[in-house]
Amino acid sequence: MQESQLNKHAQRCLQKLLRIWFDFERKLNHVPILERLERGAFTQEDYLSMLLNLRQQVIEGSRWITRCASSFDRDFSDVRSSVIGHARDEHRDYEMLEQDYVRTGGTLHDIQSAERNAGTEALHAFLMYRASQKNPYDLLGAMWIIEGLGEKMAKSWAQSITERLGQDHCSVDFLRYHSENDDAHMQKLHTLLDRLCTEEHHIVTICRTATVVSKLYLMQLEEIDEK
Repeated sequence: MQESQLNKHAQRCLQKLLRIWFDFERKLNHVPILERLERGAFTQEDYLSMLLNLRQQVIEGSRWITRCASSFDRDFSDVRSSVIGHARDEHRDYEMLEQDYVRTGGTLHDIQSAERNAGTEALHAFLMYRASQKNPYDLLGAMWIIEGLGEKMAKSWAQSITERLGQDHCSVDFLRYHSENDDAHMQKLHTLLDRLCTEEHHIVTICRTATVVSKLYLMQLEEIDEK
């Protein structure tokens, strides 16, 4: 669904979400591990740390999305079905991420036994809290940030990592998969935005959640260098 096809509240919300995204993207450039990737100082150890720290967020993703779906009442059965479908699409993505980790030189035991970093803990706690509220339409803001990373950043990250480490020394299947598939997810998000963002206060709440999630996601990435 194109922006011009959205209802007027959804259009205004999308415009505000775009501004939140641009601010988030600007701050991503200052996260240490991504800054090293940009200037060519990214190492194999950096990539292994990135994958290890992202795994828990990926696993928890299908959990909060499923909880979100179950929290919509029967007046939103169509929304519930759409969100459940999204969770089904992604609930085993962590396996692809684990395979990349092993192919890059890590061990399955290490990535499966790693604890969540502080940013991941905070992000998961917030998302599960919001997903447990009745009709949690504001989580469209969370999806906007997280799916946006796949749509807008995963392809460039995959390309840069391959260039830095060499194709024979790393695997970037997880990033490439999301760069190819999250565009379709964003289109579904636009449809949900048109369905759920129908009043002024919806705009405020959706954008607030997007802002919180962007800050917690940055914290998750920054914590990679703190462990």
